[in-house]
Amino acid sequence: MTRISRRLRKWTNEMLDLPQDVLLDLPRITLVGNKEISIENHRGVRHFSENRMILSLSQGSLEVEGTGLMIRAILPQEVMIEGIITNIKYSGMGESS
Repeated sequence: MTRISRRLRKWTNEMLDLPQDVLLDLPRITLVGNKEISIENHRGVRHFSENRMILSLSQGSLEVEGTGLMIRAILPQEVMIEGIITNIKYSGMGESS
């Protein structure tokens, strides 16, 4: 991402007061204890088993590990997982803004 593009996004965010996840197309991850996780702004499920899930993101991937994982709901932009969550790993690509 170019410096001008980063500045334009920062200025837009400050002027319009938009959330970072909307402006930068970032995932929004909501964790309820270690029992439930909701991920918005994903690009699809790459792998799912009862012990591991890998989601594609606009930049990188998100891996959730645990036991007894099950998909409670899956929508075009959101997925909700239940089970005992033991590890969450975000692997981003590209520059940070």
